[in-house]
Amino acid sequence: MDQVTEMYGTNVFNEQTMRERLPKETFRELEKTIQDGKPLNIKIANAVAHAMKVWAIEKGATHFTHWFQPMTGVTAEKHDSFINPQDDGTVIMEFSGKELIKGEPDASSFPNGGLRATFEARGYTAWDPTSYAFIKGKVLCIPTAFCSYTGFALDKKTPLLRSMAAINKQALRILRLFGNEDVQSVKTTLGPEQEYFLIDKKYYEQRKDLIYTGRTLFGAPAPKSQEMEDHYFGTIKSRVQDFMNDLNEELWKLGISAKTEHNEVAPAQHELAPVFSTTNIAVDHNQLTMEIIQRTAKKHDLVALLHEKPFEGINGSGKHNNWSISTDTGMNLLEPGDTPYENAQFLLFLTAIIKAVDEHQDLLRLAVATAGNDHRLGANEAPPAIISIFLGDELTQILEAIENDTPYAGQGKERMEIGADVLPKFTKDATDRNRTSPFAFTGNKFEFRMPGSALSVAQPNIMINTVIADVLDEFADVLENADNFQLALHDLIQQTLKDHKRIIFNGNGYDDSWVEEAKRRGLLNLKTTVDALPYSILPQNIELFERQGVLMKDEIVSRYEIMMEEYTKILNIEALTMTDMTSKQILPAVAKFEKKLAETAALKKSLSASMPAAYETQTLETIAAFADEAFLALKDLETKIEELHAIDDFELAGAFVRDVIIPAMDALRAPCDTLEMLTDTNDWPFPTYGKLLFGII
Repeated sequence: MDQVTEMYGTNVFNEQTMRERLPKETFRELEKTIQDGKPLNIKIANAVAHAMKVWAIEKGATHFTHWFQPMTGVTAEKHDSFINPQDDGTVIMEFSGKELIKGEPDASSFPNGGLRATFEARGYTAWDPTSYAFIKGKVLCIPTAFCSYTGFALDKKTPLLRSMAAINKQALRILRLFGNEDVQSVKTTLGPEQEYFLIDKKYYEQRKDLIYTGRTLFGAPAPKSQEMEDHYFGTIKSRVQDFMNDLNEELWKLGISAKTEHNEVAPAQHELAPVFSTTNIAVDHNQLTMEIIQRTAKKHDLVALLHEKPFEGINGSGKHNNWSISTDTGMNLLEPGDTPYENAQFLLFLTAIIKAVDEHQDLLRLAVATAGNDHRLGANEAPPAIISIFLGDELTQILEAIENDTPYAGQGKERMEIGADVLPKFTKDATDRNRTSPFAFTGNKFEFRMPGSALSVAQPNIMINTVIADVLDEFADVLENADNFQLALHDLIQQTLKDHKRIIFNGNGYDDSWVEEAKRRGLLNLKTTVDALPYSILPQNIELFERQGVLMKDEIVSRYEIMMEEYTKILNIEALTMTDMTSKQILPAVAKFEKKLAETAALKKSLSASMPAAYETQTLETIAAFADEAFLALKDLETKIEELHAIDDFELAGAFVRDVIIPAMDALRAPCDTLEMLTDTNDWPFPTYGKLLFGII
């Protein structure tokens, strides 16, 4: 056995480990819990906890934690040791079934959006047995859901699990209509690609903006950027390769199937892609991946930047959300089969997705709405803020033939009949990939390209699962009550395509003409987070989530408040950082250089009247003008920050940030970036883009 296979999953209490360490009856009961969601009785829980504790201690663990995902977007953990003091002054190592199943971390300081008062500190974590426990450092980490004392979800895992249950329920109804009785469960699968930047730690530590906000708030363009396109898939530098090697090992030990690594388009930008796994596990793994990327980078004196747009003027980082839906029998429901009923089944699921994406553009857009992602969406390296679906020319032509009851060009003269014809064989990648599409069909999955690199992929997958489950629910109601299934199926697919074909767009999403075309089609263009978030609390959207049992009204409203406040807080920190850097670093450095110029000009003139000191004089005048502009912009931003702090209403504060604070920040950055290009590099107070982007040798 080679080194990688021996290493893979060694720090995970996975199925193989459980089989080896649990009594057969205990393992069978645990399997029922994992597969069917049945609760564990305390006797079985104690047996599982004991085996888990023994295994963890053998691996060097001294503590355990309920590892959960609060609304902060990152993970949280409170460590408790296994030790239990005895009367004789010794300790024994204990871990009970009760401690495995349920924890009680203090919930008072986690975002809750008004679901509970500050003095109501109690919160509960509940073990998620569908995601394996793992060891990180010397801590046994138990993936858990997190809820308030009153039962409201305070995390991202709980609604994700609910959304997976919803789509499972509705997809099974559809499959039963096609006579498929073998399938017992349907699960969505996910393969999230992770982009990130690597910079030298010594440069990072000299920049307050990177330390406080994760992105550069100032920075003039370097002489060379990404215009040569030589970084994409280029040779990986040895220092970066060493980091990637260590990263892969850490991920593999945790059973995270890191598969692909390469340089991305922008200098210092890289990507890691895993193999697909069940959505719940994939979300957990991606949260761990982001953490381990950053931790491993520090070991190599590097810093990993996960911000969506850490550098102005070059590509930002996304996280492509590759989504599919499969059965426990191994059938991918987004892959056409070899029989008429399989083809009809594929068409129905595909049509449901088209309808769901069209009807719920708002929810998909707000699922990826963050302050950081606002910088990226619509730029020339990301999809626009307009939702559309790419299907490729061949599949689009097939759907048009079905919609119009006309022959498909690749079929012959007979019109296509749903449920009677075998679909024309089209290749898995029948057309070129469309990297400008927000929601692209890529053979047997959809690639949702809008999520930002720092985002928890729980949020977009909650939305995708829920909206598709709701349409499948509607379809099942129609077909279950139909007198003629085949006729009803044909009419349902045909009418749905007619009603929702506006969302299908195979062209260039970066082209300005698409904005106008999308407007004519009636598609939404929600450019900012503040524009998108209010759609979450529309009555029809609240009804949708309650209908599918994914979120209750109070949980939805709380998330709206949390996300809007997070947007405001992030921009407030950025604005404060800008004023701090400008007043304490940039303007003093510029003044120092101005003094040098003035002294040099005076010296030249004192030596000879014929020495005009043109460079010094003209540069001094130019710098003085931009310094004054920067100073006035600084004072204006400081005033506007004070106005922001006086606003109590979170919605008004978000709008003020969008409409007033951001333009004021832009007005300050512009003269400061110009001053960087005019000032001696030795006098500039922090590393430039050139050093940040090309500083890893």
